[in-house]
Amino acid sequence: MLAALGAHPWAYPMLEVGHLIGVALILGNLVMLELRVFGWASALPIEPLARLSLGLVGLGFGLAAMTGLLMFGTQPGELLANRVFAIKMVLIMLAGCNAGWFHARRSLQRQDATARVSMLLSSMIWILIITCGRWIAYV
Repeated sequence: MLAALGAHPWAYPMLEVGHLIGVALILGNLVMLELRVFGWASALPIEPLARLSLGLVGLGFGLAAMTGLLMFGTQPGELLANRVFAIKMVLIMLAGCNAGWFHARRSLQRQDATARVSMLLSSMIWILIITCGRWIAYV
């Protein structure tokens, strides 16, 4: 099946589209929540906004992970030998650790300087993940 994905003329490009939609859901909703933590749209209650945006982040991550695994399955040897792919995987792990720490310390309730730094770090990591994802094909 995975070989068919790589061979079919539109299957792999459609996986890429799904992957990009997943990443857009992740970064777009994280930035929206980050802006709220920084005080923008302060009339919006943080808890309902966070439930909505983090639910969409989870959906986006699931979509990106599923499509990413399928794309990986079409050329695992090449990707495992690619340093940029390895960096992308480490960055995804760091993003997860940062998110876990953010929520473990109840940063949404605190909305303090540490929460803001963690949110900025999250956005920067996801931008680097996107950069690595695009760069993989060129190294």
